[in-house]
Amino acid sequence: MAEFEAGPWRTDLERRSTGAVEALKSDLAGLRTGRANTSLLDPVTVEVYGSAMPLSQLATVTVPEPRMLNVQVWDKSNVTPVDKAIRSAGLGLNPIVDGQTLRLPIPDMTEERRKEMAKLASTYAEKAKIAARNVRRDGMEALKAAEKKGKISQDEQKKYEAEVQKITDKAVADIDVAAAAKEKEILGK
Repeated sequence: MAEFEAGPWRTDLERRSTGAVEALKSDLAGLRTGRANTSLLDPVTVEVYGSAMPLSQLATVTVPEPRMLNVQVWDKSNVTPVDKAIRSAGLGLNPIVDGQTLRLPIPDMTEERRKEMAKLASTYAEKAKIAARNVRRDGMEALKAAEKKGKISQDEQKKYEAEVQKITDKAVADIDVAAAAKEKEILGK
């Protein structure tokens, strides 16, 4: 039973919970407040070659001007799927296709655009919370299975479930803090 207490399950849960928070921070970093930045396109995935691939594996993204992004697609046959993926990513960007280059003018941050970006940040935060809750579910199931196999007692199971909940609560709190900070930045408050 002591081996379960010191086992890798807690470290794995903490790693996965932290991963959900870090993924959110990465997604939020892509939401810009009116200035071009290559990380703006990080959440974009493109359906090509029979699978979803990150844009970074299909093209080079550059910032030629403060309010413009250029996406240089490496394979000419991928220009249309890349264009479609950027338009449907919910970032409010409309590429201008010029051969294998897509030019993305960054629109002014109007009040409407700020609200769209804040809504997108909330969506990212909700996805991260779902990921954290999935980690909790996996942890709880592992504890139930361990108790059923006799590796831990019911009392230990309850104690460990409290730890799993504590890990989840911390991840959700971190997600809320990151999302609130980004929303504040976007809305200019």
